[in-house]
Amino acid sequence: MQPIGVGIVGAGFSANQHAGAYHCVTGVPVKRVGVVSRTPEKAAAFAKKHGFEFATTNLQELLSRPDVHVIDICAPNFAHEEIAIAAARAGKHIICEKPLTAYFGDPSDPARMREEAMASVERVLDAVRSAGVLFMYAENWIYAPAIQKALRLAEAAGGTIFDIRAEEAHSGSHSPYAREWRTSGGGSLLRLGSHPLAAALYFKRVEGERRDGKPIRVASVSCETTNVTRIPSFEREERKWVASGWKDVEDWATLILNFEDGARATISASDIVLGGIRNRMELYLSNARIDCNLNPNTTCIAYAPAPEVFADEYIAEKIDTKAGWSFPSINEDWFQGYPQEVQDFLECIATGRQPLSDAQLAADVVAVTYAAYQSACEGRRIRL
Repeated sequence: MQPIGVGIVGAGFSANQHAGAYHCVTGVPVKRVGVVSRTPEKAAAFAKKHGFEFATTNLQELLSRPDVHVIDICAPNFAHEEIAIAAARAGKHIICEKPLTAYFGDPSDPARMREEAMASVERVLDAVRSAGVLFMYAENWIYAPAIQKALRLAEAAGGTIFDIRAEEAHSGSHSPYAREWRTSGGGSLLRLGSHPLAAALYFKRVEGERRDGKPIRVASVSCETTNVTRIPSFEREERKWVASGWKDVEDWATLILNFEDGARATISASDIVLGGIRNRMELYLSNARIDCNLNPNTTCIAYAPAPEVFADEYIAEKIDTKAGWSFPSINEDWFQGYPQEVQDFLECIATGRQPLSDAQLAADVVAVTYAAYQSACEGRRIRL
């Protein structure tokens, strides 16, 4: 089998997670060809760290390589559409980090925001369909072992999913791109909530296909968003333990999904939670209950009287201090599904099948998210 050549766009946090996952692929030969970053030094350091053959600041240099078969988009949100369309036109398969795309204009007009976000989605998907390439949505929650086990349990139970409650939260992104709508396309709802939202949509999709041969889709949404870090007492605090300085995006959101079968889901996302990242999902079925905790896990528990005791040893994502009791992750990327998603994607390229996390899921996440933003702005339920 010919090796599948990979080109990554981006050299930041998500790119490092994806690059590490390529080292774990089995049964499909992988060639780590090149990385693109706007910063030459970052690109070179990334290529050296992960074993890519070359580094460049020129996307076209990567797209013109015949030994590159898939472009892995780990660039900032505002660049996703342009890169994805260029990759499709170059005949490359696409792996795209969340969100598929978004709206990066003035967020004061929610109806226009929603319309333009979906127009951006359609431009990408039109390019993908025209080129006949695969689009793979890098939603790691779909592949996380806890979520996959919950899916098998729910299928075995065969009951109706009444209610889903899911959350992603931590102490806030420190990326400058995350603080402004023009570069991020939204705040905590888009940046964090897209993960549990995708999982909730996926569970109801699978349930519907099993029972009636078609997905159970979202009928309407209601949402509230705010900036709790603008509470005056917090602004006066000298030491800020959570991220602040959000310009025009929210740091707290709660979304309620009304599915067409009458089921409900509540999605929470915020940048105000200390103590490490919180990734949880609860499923309430007619004949079972399933709780998922993606991280932290309790396979290893450690105590240190001071943060310097464990020196530079990694503990867990978004942990605030190494002092006191902590929960060091044995294999954080595995618990969160990164190697599993990359394995699935490369198998799809090798065989031509569709991925578990596909273009439709990516489009649905954007559609629901921007309907939610419209709900939050207008103070009413929005029908999809």
